[in-house]
Amino acid sequence: MKAVTVKELSLELQNLSPKELRDLCLILSRFKKENKELLTYLLFESSDEELYINNVKSEIDLMVDEVNKKSYYFIKKGLRRILQITKKHIRYSRNKKTEIELLIYYCTKLQKFTPSIKKNKALSNLYDRQIDTICEKLNSLHEDLRFDYEAAINALRDRVNPGKKI
Repeated sequence: MKAVTVKELSLELQNLSPKELRDLCLILSRFKKENKELLTYLLFESSDEELYINNVKSEIDLMVDEVNKKSYYFIKKGLRRILQITKKHIRYSRNKKTEIELLIYYCTKLQKFTPSIKKNKALSNLYDRQIDTICEKLNSLHEDLRFDYEAAINALRDRVNPGKKI
């Protein structure tokens, strides 16, 4: 079965009644956990973005505390999994400010992680890539917001690579 385009879906959804739309959403939520999580965000959490950000941050805190620290192999797997979940939450929001805040928070947690990520090349590269991603996203923000976040980014860079600025 070949999927139709978004435009075709949009046209077809316009012809449905509210009850039929609700039923389709419920069917979608049964098929994948991500669909249910997205519906949860859209219905309950999208109205208060700050609360959503704080909830995701507390989830990141819990996951970082649970990372297996027996070897760098397990640490890399755990931290990459946390990044994957963080990016999933960012996709739900589709808000640049939320994306930057969550990535900055993730990098802050990486920086404070023990054992140090500086001792492992893959983790250092992961950290550097996230900093670069944040810098790219900063360019799409308004100047006032950009200025606020640049200070945080420079602080993160100074702790790992002294002297390197945006």
